[in-house]
Amino acid sequence: MTESTAAPASSGLHRALKPRHLNMIAIGGSIGTGLFVASGATVATAGPGGALLAYALIGVMVYFLMTSLGEMAAYLPVSGSFSTYGSRFVEDGFGFALGWNYWYNWAITIASELVAAQLIMSFWLPDVPGYLWSAGFLGIIFLLNAFSVRGFGESEFWFALIKVAAVLVFIGIGLATVFGIMSGIESPGLSVFTQGEGPFVGGLQAMVGVMMIAGYAFQGTELIGVAAGESEDPKKNIPIAIRQVFWRILMFYILAILVIGLLIPYNDPNLLKNDASDISVSPFTLMFERAGLAAAAGVMNAVILTAVLSAGNSGMYASTRMLYNLAKDGKAPRLFARLAASGVPRNALYATTLVGALCFLTSAFSNQTVYTWLLNTSGMCGFIAWLGISVSHYRFRKGYLAQGGRLEDLPYRAKLFPLGPFLAFALCLFISLGQNYEAFAHERIDWLGLTATYVSLPLFLLIWLGYRLRHGSRLVSYQTMNVRSEAD
Repeated sequence: MTESTAAPASSGLHRALKPRHLNMIAIGGSIGTGLFVASGATVATAGPGGALLAYALIGVMVYFLMTSLGEMAAYLPVSGSFSTYGSRFVEDGFGFALGWNYWYNWAITIASELVAAQLIMSFWLPDVPGYLWSAGFLGIIFLLNAFSVRGFGESEFWFALIKVAAVLVFIGIGLATVFGIMSGIESPGLSVFTQGEGPFVGGLQAMVGVMMIAGYAFQGTELIGVAAGESEDPKKNIPIAIRQVFWRILMFYILAILVIGLLIPYNDPNLLKNDASDISVSPFTLMFERAGLAAAAGVMNAVILTAVLSAGNSGMYASTRMLYNLAKDGKAPRLFARLAASGVPRNALYATTLVGALCFLTSAFSNQTVYTWLLNTSGMCGFIAWLGISVSHYRFRKGYLAQGGRLEDLPYRAKLFPLGPFLAFALCLFISLGQNYEAFAHERIDWLGLTATYVSLPLFLLIWLGYRLRHGSRLVSYQTMNVRSEAD
């Protein structure tokens, strides 16, 4: 293998991702089992009105997060994204901890998605050992990322396109049913939406629980910040992608939840199930079956398998680039900063693949148990990254202006500053701390559940404080922070 030493994004990593790749990377990163399966549980928990309101509130939070990230990514497009921004605009140890947190988050996500693929494949071939599916899919994901960034971009484009098509078909058939266009099916009107306790069920506590689920569902939109380091003409294309992606994602989620609420009663016992191993309980499957599409379960199983592989593919890309950037900045072993002639950091790819191989623990334990372990250990990491984006953007804008920068010179400018990052930070912190509030609702506190849920938070703080103590890093002042737009 021919390799060269690490170089800045402008001359090392290849800028080969086109605008259509960026759009689909962000869209595909947030359309997965959170929408295809867990959306039913949100309607069952808070009612259709409560679920819609919760997703809308989280959508507002994600909007401000995306605009904050877009302002920094268009001005400083690097593969390290918020890790680099955290180091430059907040404090070096903060960026160090953000980078390792994000690498760990997506590397573990690869393993959890490969275990989920085992659960899905058992729908068709229950007698085939699950680790064989994990080995095959891990090999595919590795190859898609090994040769060029274009390979990742193209594969993610088509993965995401399948998911988007499935959601659009679902929304189209659902709305046709609501308006009485579907042959042989009587329109329910608003009777299902308002039945029982009405559109809002369970009160504020139920809505908070749904906001937690919605927050997980939207995770992945920040991938566009990592991909900015390898996009063509990022100062032009990142703003376009930021403006388009959020509204498309919000439309998919809001319309899909609305269709579910209009057609499937919130007290339907199938909606209360939330098990990715049984695709028959997906609200998408239920609606297709009631529309007379008997093959819905098999088709949706294939779509969800695509969603799982897409998440694993994105995880491999994001964690590889984050590890590369950490090494390039001297915050990880230098061997991970080497690039192949194709511009792919293959040493970082090998290390990430090894972590993804944790999926083979299913050969020693049950695949459902391993899936739960892996999911719990990475659950908080995405929210930590979002909190880092809000803090970094606030300080970037302040430092940029303090050093004489002009807002009109920014390639993309986030609206409603400083309200946007403040609101996004507050909502994200609320969701993060409330992840497992149910553990306190019993006579005896569930300490094991609390540890599994929150372990990433103290780990992040320990890494940050450890770096500060060892290197003596301090908060960067607005007057001295590096706000140059160069990627080096």
